[in-house]
Amino acid sequence: MNSEDVQRALAAVKDPELGRSLVDLGMVRDIQVDDERVGATIVLTTAGCPLRNQIRADAEQALQTIAEGRRVEVKLDAMSCDERDEMAARLSARDQLVGTLFGPGSKTRTIAVASGKGGVGKSTVTANLAVALAQLGQAVALIDADVYGPTIPLMMGLPAVKPDVHEGKIVPPESHGVKVVSMGLFLAQNEPVIWRGPMLGRAIEQFLSDVLWGRPDFLLIDLPPGTGDIALTVAQMIPAAEMIIVTTPQEAASKVAIKAARMAELTKHRLLGVIENMAYFICPNCHAKHYIFGRGGAFEIAHTMGTQLLGRIPLDEQTRAGGDEGRPAALDPGSAVGATFREMAQTVIGKAAQEPAAPAGGPDLDA
Repeated sequence: MNSEDVQRALAAVKDPELGRSLVDLGMVRDIQVDDERVGATIVLTTAGCPLRNQIRADAEQALQTIAEGRRVEVKLDAMSCDERDEMAARLSARDQLVGTLFGPGSKTRTIAVASGKGGVGKSTVTANLAVALAQLGQAVALIDADVYGPTIPLMMGLPAVKPDVHEGKIVPPESHGVKVVSMGLFLAQNEPVIWRGPMLGRAIEQFLSDVLWGRPDFLLIDLPPGTGDIALTVAQMIPAAEMIIVTTPQEAASKVAIKAARMAELTKHRLLGVIENMAYFICPNCHAKHYIFGRGGAFEIAHTMGTQLLGRIPLDEQTRAGGDEGRPAALDPGSAVGATFREMAQTVIGKAAQEPAAPAGGPDLDA
């Protein structure tokens, strides 16, 4: 056990008033680990903090999970006036920066791409939609927020090389006209990320505020599957964000995807629409459509949520190969998949000031 283990454990403890991790707030000091004890000092914003006992109890409980028989000691102290002012200024500056770049009234439209479960091709859709928007002349930024399983660098043809830093800010690499940042750029090959929820949120905050994005027309965020910590962090930090749901046709995927759509409803984010991936397979011999995973699931989600079915992407070997080779299918708008992504990008651009459209057609959308 070492100090990093203590940091990871205490990263799960939040200040009840500020709603942020003690580690993120810089409140953890003087970590001590030896054969008999594990402990740390928590510096509170004020000496008379009314929640001091709760903070101590939460910190002690977190350390008990890693103590392995050691005695747990949590001491409390208070920040100086200068330290408190510095923390407040730092938090305010970060929140203000994110709000200016991506908040209400900003030039940048932020679109979070979500799915109810993994394996539906959400990252493939996000990468290709970003490329399609860029090909239509839009300035596009892309955050790979799937911290545990970052795949966007591979799909965009970016090597796992740490980006340059300029005056304390990350310079995002660019590929196919899209600026990209991902945890995959900072990890050695096959190195896992073993973090608790608050640390994930902190990474997303840094991707939003500590990267030289400029003023993109679109910021796409590839969310991890489900409705966990990262999705909630994005919802809290960017209340003006819009959302797209990706699913596959089968009932198992669509029934889970509706939960991601409900999240947008609960967090009061505009739901742009639903994209159905792997909708059908076109036989190269007879050219007939085969609905390998069923049909109608995405339409049902769109109908239930009162939004639009943005597009249906066929199951295509070239799309898979292009993702592995770092050449998204959207680079070729003459192909069936590339044309679909271009049409969806045009729809997204055109929905800048419109209310969500009601779904058109019926469950068998073959056009």
